[in-house]
Amino acid sequence: MAAQFTSEQARENLKNVYDPEIGINIVDLGLIYDVEVSEESDVLITMTLTSIGCPLGPVIVQEATNALADLPGIATVDVKLVWSPAWTPDMMSEDARDELGIW
Repeated sequence: MAAQFTSEQARENLKNVYDPEIGINIVDLGLIYDVEVSEESDVLITMTLTSIGCPLGPVIVQEATNALADLPGIATVDVKLVWSPAWTPDMMSEDARDELGIW
């Protein structure tokens, strides 16, 4: 049976997760590299953090998992943290750069 939601819907839910130090959601911040949804409604999020030593990394990962809990028929959520490519401010959306005053 096909999943009852798409990777785009999962990505939209992830916009409710904010980096507490920067105040911008993790999608617009450019931390989400990929969202895969299997036919069994399992989700694999491939993401990074702004730095390897980010003290709030575990909180952000847990909030990303929690953000998908209300998707219809969701099975499991797995978050894979990667460090390559390394995050840079260039990965932010135009809206995020505007909000932070980065031109």
